Amino acid sequence: MDLISACERAMTPVGLNAIVSDLVSVSQNATVAGSPGISMATRTLLLLVCLLLVAWSHTDKKSVPGPYFCLGVGPVLSYLRFIWTGIGTASNYYNNKYGDIVRVWINGEETLIISRASAVHHVLKHGHYTSRFGSKLGLSCIGMNERGIIFNNNVTLWKKIRTYFTKALTGPGLQQTVDVCVSSTQTHLDGLRGGHTETTVSDSLGHVDVLGLLRGTVVDISNRLFLGVPVNEKELLLKIQKYFDTWQTVLIKPDIYFKFDWIHQRHKKAAQELQDAIESLVEQKRRDIEQADKLDNINFTAELIFAQNHGELSAENVRQCVLEMVIAAPDTLSVSLFFMLLLLKQNPDVELQLLQEIDTVVGDGQLQNGDLQKLQVLESFINECLRFHPVVDFTMRRALSDDIIDGYSVPKGINIILNTGHMHRTEFFHKSNEFSLENFEKNPPRRYFQPFGSGPRACVGKHIAMVMMKAILVTLLSQYSVCLHKGLTLDCLPQTNNLSQQPVENEQDAEHFTMRFLPRKRGSWQTL
Repeated sequence: MDLISACERAMTPVGLNAIVSDLVSVSQNATVAGSPGISMATRTLLLLVCLLLVAWSHTDKKSVPGPYFCLGVGPVLSYLRFIWTGIGTASNYYNNKYGDIVRVWINGEETLIISRASAVHHVLKHGHYTSRFGSKLGLSCIGMNERGIIFNNNVTLWKKIRTYFTKALTGPGLQQTVDVCVSSTQTHLDGLRGGHTETTVSDSLGHVDVLGLLRGTVVDISNRLFLGVPVNEKELLLKIQKYFDTWQTVLIKPDIYFKFDWIHQRHKKAAQELQDAIESLVEQKRRDIEQADKLDNINFTAELIFAQNHGELSAENVRQCVLEMVIAAPDTLSVSLFFMLLLLKQNPDVELQLLQEIDTVVGDGQLQNGDLQKLQVLESFINECLRFHPVVDFTMRRALSDDIIDGYSVPKGINIILNTGHMHRTEFFHKSNEFSLENFEKNPPRRYFQPFGSGPRACVGKHIAMVMMKAILVTLLSQYSVCLHKGLTLDCLPQTNNLSQQPVENEQDAEHFTMRFLPRKRGSWQTL
């Protein structure tokens, strides 16, 4: 990356007023001197050029800062940075170097990276930014091109599909989430006492694969809420991980990358494994519906199957919608909870406040829906974790029409990356570079805090995600005190930031991701 850094330079604005002054001076001198070498037509042309330059320099168009074009070298180098370091890491680099609105290139296409709150808010709230960008061949490889909801750029179809997600993730469906989360978390915790569950192993020292525990819990919750058929958690999670890795790899790759058939087939096979597994689960759900005497609980998958039967959705779209609903939590929510446990142990004063609140509000009983609004310390803690170290710290959009953002001209079709993670560290919050609950003593204005986005393409699962995080954390922390592996902190944890911030997992460092769960006596805030 040193070569890239050395070749990238800030754009130097042209001094138009100085140029105009020089040209006007030349024109006046030529007129005074009455030089026979400069005709009246030439003098008139020079004055006309001057007037055009003056008019242009006073329009609302500004040059967006960023690396030089430099005969096409700039676009190549900036694209290489995104490919080499990841989308999130590259976005942070450019915002740190050039400011809160930056112009770069991804795969030859102009792209704005925005971390200014006013500009981010402008993009999120307007309907002509409801499309996203990414390689069509890459999205087709993983089944997301004009299917599902996450990267579906067919806006009309996306709006139609979104209604099914909205119904499942809000309203009556939200009411049963607490009970399902508590039950699933408790089942997986009880498995630790017996030595193992399908997805988690605890040895004689009480070391727990926490990421495995959390992923198994959230995929079980997703199945119970939205699918409702027996699954093999371990096998499904392995396929989800392969799919997610493929998604990150192909999202912004150039078309030529897919011309190599062996590469294309390798990625397609990795995605196909999960697609086939989901299709099998959907077919099982279809058989259950056909054999049922009475349908008491019509969940998300059942609604999609009925829509397919009525010709409203294709079989491929049904499969992709179920797939995206199932992968969402293991991809993001489980890793968010892992980061939260690390931050909790790094801030013992916050841990004490949180445990006191849990014991006071919940007591010896089980978390209820009515308790959620009373857990204010927990809400502040979750919000501060999402601000300070989010899993997803940017979102990708494409302009569907010409616009002006904070004085900058934005042409139709330009790519936009909203770097909300960088925004959260640079605007509004008093202790923006520290982890502190003081940042949420008062609710911040929505434009300054966007963990789930806002507007027409906001995360449709933002409400249920908060409920799930609260329920899982309360169920876990009311029974156990978590002890980290020696030396494990958020700062020293190897991470990547491509499509999202993820810990780097390998067999050599597997023990670093384990934690000890020590039984905790409620009310004493100490371990037994």
